[in-house]
This record gives sequence, structure tokens and C-alpha cells, in this order.
Amino acid sequence: MKKKLVSCLISFTLLSSLSTPLLAKAQENTEGIKGSLVIAGGGVGTSNHDIYEKFLLLAGGKEKAKVGIIPAASTTLQSSEKFKEDLVKYGVNSDSIQILPVSNHDFSDTQKDESTWKNQVNDKKLSRTIKGLTAVWFVGGDQTKIVDSLRQNNGNDSEALKAIWDIYRKGAVIGGTSAGAAIMSDVMITGGDSLGALKESIGNKENKHVNENQHNKKEYEPLSVQKGLGFFQHGIIDQHMDERARLGRLAVAAYNAERDKEKNFAYGVDEDTAMVVNNKDQKVEVVGRSGVAVLDMSKAKLISKQKVRSGLENIKVSYLSPGDKINYHLKSFEFPNDKVETKGFEYYSFNALPATGVFTPYGRLKAYLSYSLIDNESMKSAKSYVYDSQGSGYEIAFQKNSDTNGYWRYTDGQKDDYSIVNVRMDITPKTVKFQPDKKTSLTYKKPTFSSSESPAYDSIKGNLLIAGGALGSSNSSVYNKFITLAGGKQAKIGIVPAASTKFDSSNQFKSDLVKYGVKAENIEILPISNHDFKGTSENESNWKANMNSDKLAQKVKGLTGIWFVGGDQTLITGSLRNENGSDSKVLQAIWHTYKNGAVLGGTSAGAAIMSNTMLAGGDSYGALSYGFTDTYDDMTQQEGGPAYLEKGLGFFQYGLVDQHFDNKARLGRLIATAHEKGNKNQFAYGIDEDTAMVVNNSGKQIEVVGRGGITLVDLAKVQANDKFPSDYKNILISCITPGDKVNMTTKEIVINPGKTSTRKNEYYSEKIGPNTGLFSPHGVLRKFLAYDLIDNAQSKEIKSYTFNQNKGFELTFRKSPESNGYWAYTDGQKDDYSIVKVALDIKPINVDIK
Repeated sequence: MKKKLVSCLISFTLLSSLSTPLLAKAQENTEGIKGSLVIAGGGVGTSNHDIYEKFLLLAGGKEKAKVGIIPAASTTLQSSEKFKEDLVKYGVNSDSIQILPVSNHDFSDTQKDESTWKNQVNDKKLSRTIKGLTAVWFVGGDQTKIVDSLRQNNGNDSEALKAIWDIYRKGAVIGGTSAGAAIMSDVMITGGDSLGALKESIGNKENKHVNENQHNKKEYEPLSVQKGLGFFQHGIIDQHMDERARLGRLAVAAYNAERDKEKNFAYGVDEDTAMVVNNKDQKVEVVGRSGVAVLDMSKAKLISKQKVRSGLENIKVSYLSPGDKINYHLKSFEFPNDKVETKGFEYYSFNALPATGVFTPYGRLKAYLSYSLIDNESMKSAKSYVYDSQGSGYEIAFQKNSDTNGYWRYTDGQKDDYSIVNVRMDITPKTVKFQPDKKTSLTYKKPTFSSSESPAYDSIKGNLLIAGGALGSSNSSVYNKFITLAGGKQAKIGIVPAASTKFDSSNQFKSDLVKYGVKAENIEILPISNHDFKGTSENESNWKANMNSDKLAQKVKGLTGIWFVGGDQTLITGSLRNENGSDSKVLQAIWHTYKNGAVLGGTSAGAAIMSNTMLAGGDSYGALSYGFTDTYDDMTQQEGGPAYLEKGLGFFQYGLVDQHFDNKARLGRLIATAHEKGNKNQFAYGIDEDTAMVVNNSGKQIEVVGRGGITLVDLAKVQANDKFPSDYKNILISCITPGDKVNMTTKEIVINPGKTSTRKNEYYSEKIGPNTGLFSPHGVLRKFLAYDLIDNAQSKEIKSYTFNQNKGFELTFRKSPESNGYWAYTDGQKDDYSIVKVALDIKPINVDIK
């Protein structure tokens, strides 16, 4: 669908603005710097080759690099030692890496008292050591500790900091993650969240003494800033942008830093992502796995709708992806030639719901703007909200303007990669009130779909690998698992292309299998389809007759693995079932192969077909509000509205399966479907993207493999209101991650023994406001439950909302007597949580927004 190549340069007209500095510059003489910066947003995985290799390239190459690690931000030396270990894995000699004695505090995991290091920052020996380095890396933690460790009590630079500046000017690379990114700009953000920044840090200075929410003052945190180290002189930098939803606080910080409005962008770096600054070319390159938000505040204005609270309007939001470049002097963007414009060539056409909480599809900022606005011809504007538990907050409106555009390509297999340019953002004060809905006007329709049970097979020798969609070619754990279950590199694999409208995904999967060691001659794209494919001379709709081909059925019986690609799941069932609903000969052959030991796998649509009742359409709000529909409208129905069910192929015998679970927020539709059509003694399973549920039929066990998680829905103890639809109490939710296992018959959850229980050992102790949309931290369900409830000593329950106009649902997640969390680091120092038996209540509500 993406047809037109982009112009590679987008320019901005600079407007004059106020020039009063928020803070004095850290360094005035920054011209002629030969060095570079690698500014990472936090959560950098050890497997993130692009960031590590870029850092080492700029450091002179792995053989010549001499790296100093500054541990000052952390309370332990663990992250510094881990970064050193990672550099060694990437080829740097261990003797060429030093953890520098820079700290203003003791570390909890050593016998020494490192607080004495504060006195060494003017030591000539340390300065000489630094001057011999080609790279310096600042680990994460508390950015104020870095600054305090490197600056003297009178605010002057220490000799150590002067030495870092010296090597930076001469060509060294300076890098850092999380806190180590925050220190890079002149204005260093030290605290606050988006709601707190908006409520207490813009406008109405005469009312600063007013605290409209004193009894809830810990629910949000005001913006705080101080002077950073200033290695990057061209705008404010914030980090953990996507996971902690910091766009609002960055906008406020940039607005208050008035001298930056005309001259500079403001930058928000996502986790596992870095902005690489080339001072000589005056460009920033995005490297890693997510993106960098870019704010242009040059036309932003303060608006006041209420006496107490003000808002901001006419902010330009752009979001760049790996491979994109920013010319920070010209305030322009460059995109790779293989990205194509979305403007005038939008792929989607559906009415996107406002982003109101953890039941919102594409509920993280970049994904929401991409799918719900930029690449959606039906949408000219979209909204989200942020407010406290009293309903006091803001409406965030995003709007397409004449200069708005998007740029798209596939990345890492067939994952969508979007860049976004010039979306207008207005932030307006609003008060949101919720009342119980006693008499709903919504017409809820129960499902008329009736599916006879597939015959149960007690002796299935084969296995299933059910992937949630967006499977990356680099996801070696999933590919290797599928190949192993298919018999290893001698496997004979058939690919069923029927779900797609093109052969791209089938060809890509074949190419991936070959890359992982399967012989190309042992892989065949099977002629199974009921429709024509784009870009071929053959009319593949004629393949419909193949479903009863004896020759094809015999070929299928000789396979050790069968893979169903993604697309539209109804096209798969329509290609393998006869008009009367009976199994075709090829489907019978697939069952024969499966029962005798073959592995069946599939992604996205290829996962949806696995259970007996197949979820083919609808979203969480639509299913809870309107129930079920008997009609199917292809893409529109896949992206929203009431749930649509069909009979699946029934290979998975132990409950319902749903996919794209995290990105499309499908918990509500899975609950509604499981309540109406599921077996209350079985789990219902929601599989995240880039993740697989591996089903061992003989062992009656499920294992999680990949990069995300699986959500388990247990309705065994649910209480439902028969007179009022979608009014539920005591739904039990569990979330498991790679290495965890589940017994499908007993429902016993076995957590990876390397994880530590959080119960009575919670890391956080904070008052949490409701999750309200794109400005709320932890927008994905599992992260929301982990950080805000399970690993938070103060939280007994947390809330989120899903609504459209004046109708919606209140979601209350509660710690049950059986609730527990389990935590470990994964892929470097990323948090990995498993969650067991959180209770969920769903209550219909009326919504009033003023």
C-alpha cells in the first residue's frame, strides 16, 4: 500500500521568540567540538547491537577504544560492572575499560566507602587517566549525583570534568543512559511527571501557593530542573520517554526554557534507543529499537481556561525512528530512501477511539499517533487525557496540519516502522467526572455464533507455537524453538500464505528459516488460498480447489512443520474448510501430521485460527459496550467495534487465544468472549507481539518464548451482573514472561526460578493516580500492573478507564489474597516482571468532561 517515496528533507521556518534563559549555560565555548555523543533513553539491552557498536565505533573501534565508566548516578557498582562486561562481549579488551572513581556517595554492594571519591575529582592522576580515554560512559540512576560528583561546591567544574570536556573537544565520544542522558543538556530535568509538570509548572505564577489537590499531592510530581553538564547545547533532553510518558513534562520544560523556543528542538529519547550526536555535521541520528520524540515549541502559546490551571497550544510533535536524522541547526529531518510517505497513501481507515487508558489500542504515544492518526485516512484529529483521581487534568488533542506527514517501512522482518512529522498538540485544562451507569443506553448484543466442539485428541504428539504477531526476524528464541520442534535443521516445512494478500510475509518467513539454518529446498510455500495475491501473474483464487487435492494432502502429510502467516484469519479458515463447514482433505492432512508429531505454528492471524472459537474482529471497548456482531468488515472490524467470532481450526484444545495483545489492548474483548463462549475451568490466553506461546500437548504445558508476555484470564470465580452487561467482579489476571510455564489442565503457574518475589519486598512505595492515556506512565497492561500495583507497597488497587464521549468503563485492578509478583533483570538491566492473580473489576460508567 505504501507507494510513494519521500523527499528526504523537511525544513522548518524559524520564528522569533523570547530569549530569557532558564539556567545559565554550562559551557559557553562549545564551537569546534570534534567528539560525539551517544545519548540513550534508558533500558538499553545487552543485545542492542546498534547502540553498542555505534558507541565503540565512535570510540575508535573495539581494538583501540579506551573507555572510562562513571558510576556516580547509581547506588551500586552493578550497572557499571555490567556495562564493562557488555563491552568485553562486544570485543573490547578488559584492560582498556576502567570504572572511574567518580562518586559523591558510598555504594551499597562494596566493602569500600566510595563517598571519599568526591575529594578525588581534582586529583591530577584522575585527570591524566581521563585524558588518555577515547570514550566516557555515564550509567543510569540519579542524575543529580553525577553533577554533584563532577562539580565543586562553588559550582565550578572539577578537574575531572574539565578533562572530560578536553577529550570531548578533541574527538572522544561521551555516552550515557537514563540519568547519564539527562545530564547531557544545559537544562537538566531532575524530576516530575507530565501531569505534575502541567499542573504546577506553567502559568498563573501568582497562584503557586495554591495546591488544589493537597490530600493527593503525592499522586503526581511537579517538574524540577537544574543545571546539567551541557555536552549537548542544542535543546533539552529527556529520557524514558515512551515507558514513562514524559512528553508533557518535556513540553513544559521546553516552554519554560524560553531561549530554546526559537533556536532549538526539545528531545525525548525512548528506552533501548539512542540519539547519536555528530557535532561536526550538526546532526543527530536515531539508533536502537524505538524512537526519539522531537518538540518544536517556537509557536507554542500559553492558554488559560481556568483560574488555577493553564494549558499549552500549538506545539509541534515529531517522532523519529532508527535511521532517521535531525539537523539540529536547520531544524530539519532526513529519512532513509526506503521509507514511504503516508500522506495521501494512508493504509488504514477506521474511527480510532480516544486514548483513555490501558484498554486503548496502540496506547503508547508513537504507536497511537502512527496507526490512529497519521496512517489513518478516517482521522483528522485524536484525543487523549491525563488527570488525577479527582478528575482534575487535561485533554491532549493531536491534529493533522498541512505540514503533517508520516513515513513508513518494514523493519526487523515485518514490523511496522513509522516516523511522524509535525503533528499539532494542544493541551487544554479539563475536569473529568465519572458516575456509575445505572441504565445504559448502549445496545449490548450477545453472540449468536455457535461452534460445535472440535474432536478432542488425547494423543496429540505434535506441538504448537502460537505467536502474537509482529514477529521480528531477529527473534532467535522463537525461530530456533520452531525449528527444533520441527526436527532441527533437516525439518521439512510448509508455509500457508492464505491470510495475506501478498507473498511478502511468506517469502520473508522462508528467508528467515534459511538464515536460521533450514535448507531452502526443504521449505515450500503451499498453494493454499481462496483469493488472488497482489503482484503476481497467476490468479491464486483458483487455488481454492487445492484444499481437496489428494496430491497436496499427501505432501502435507510428509511435513514436520507447518506455518500460517499473518493477515486476515477468516481467509485461512475459508481456504481450508468446505462450503458446508466440513474439513477439507488438506485440513484433514494437517490434523494427521499434527497428531503424529509435527509442529504447527503461526503469527497474528495464524495464531487466531488455533483455538476452536476464533476471535476475528473488534476491540475491548466495542466488545464490552456493544457485545458481538454477526457481520465482518475486514480491516475496520479488525481495528475496532463489537467482537466478531468464527469457528477456528481448533488445534489448541485448552481455551481461547487472542493475539497482538499488548499493542492492541485486547483484554476487554478476550474477557467478553471468554465469559460468553469460553470454558470457565480453562484460562483464556492473550499473546503479546514478538512473543510465542509454545504448547506441549503431551506434557499439557505452555511455555513463554520471545520478547513480551502472555496474559492469562481466569473467570472461574467471576461474578457477573445478568441484568447489566459487562459488569464484572473478581476476574483474575496473570501475566507471564519468557521462562515461565503453565499447566493447561491444572492451571498451575510455574514462574522462572531466577525471579524474586515482590510480595512484602516491594521496590516502590508511591501513591498512584489513574492510568488515563498517553501521558500516563506504563501504558501497557503488564507494565502498569507491575510498577503501579504489584511492586508498589502503597498500592492496594489501581484504576484505569476506557470511554468514548459520555459512556465507558472503570477498571479496578486489586491485589487479591493470592496476588504476587516476580522480578528479575533481563537482557542487560531491563526489568522483567511476572504477575500472578491480580483481581479485576469492570464497572460501566457515565462520563462528564468539562
